Amino acid sequence: MAGRKAVELEVYLDLLSQPCRAIHIFLNCNKIPHKVKTVAIRKGENRTPEYTKLNPMQKVPVMVDNDFVLTESDAILKYLATKYDVPGNWYPRHPERRARVDEYTAWHHTNTRPHAAKVFLMEVLLPHMTGQPADPLKVERALADLSDTLEKLENMFLKRQPFLCGDDISLADLLAMCELMQVRSSGSTGLSELSHWVNQPPLLRKWSYNVVRNMSNLRLSV
Repeated sequence: MAGRKAVELEVYLDLLSQPCRAIHIFLNCNKIPHKVKTVAIRKGENRTPEYTKLNPMQKVPVMVDNDFVLTESDAILKYLATKYDVPGNWYPRHPERRARVDEYTAWHHTNTRPHAAKVFLMEVLLPHMTGQPADPLKVERALADLSDTLEKLENMFLKRQPFLCGDDISLADLLAMCELMQVRSSGSTGLSELSHWVNQPPLLRKWSYNVVRNMSNLRLSV
């Protein structure tokens, strides 16, 4: 009896989403065969009955591997790194090194991600959606929260190492960089404030350079 034909890995992504971009980069970087199905949140495609059946939370990303459906970017990235033959630096097999990646990703979702996203929301999305200028006081508070988070990135994670979780790039760096690049590339008024952290010495500048150089060496095409 013939075995069941393998079905290509599918990922449902909106590349305006930072976590979706992280998954897209990871898949391409590691040459994992996959098919991207675009879900345009701005068009409400995440609220269709078909998509809601996949993810009742109506969020992106979603991964479908044969009959296995998985949501949440952190879980998807770790699943891919575990199942497929990718370099061990992304999600190390050594318990202590893996725990460091888990430590950052847990911290990421209540610190780097919401604080970077809030700056982008206040400075770019809300003015675009409402036609009203950004509220300077709200922007200032959002930038203060982000600055505090970036300071912690330096002091907690980059104090003695080139990447967030050690000597090699990992899922932690990919998630963090996608969030920070969203703000840096927005052309927002807070760009100079963020540049103080990411483009100037000492540690975040080195980290940003290390991540970009590593990605360039992998010759990503995304």
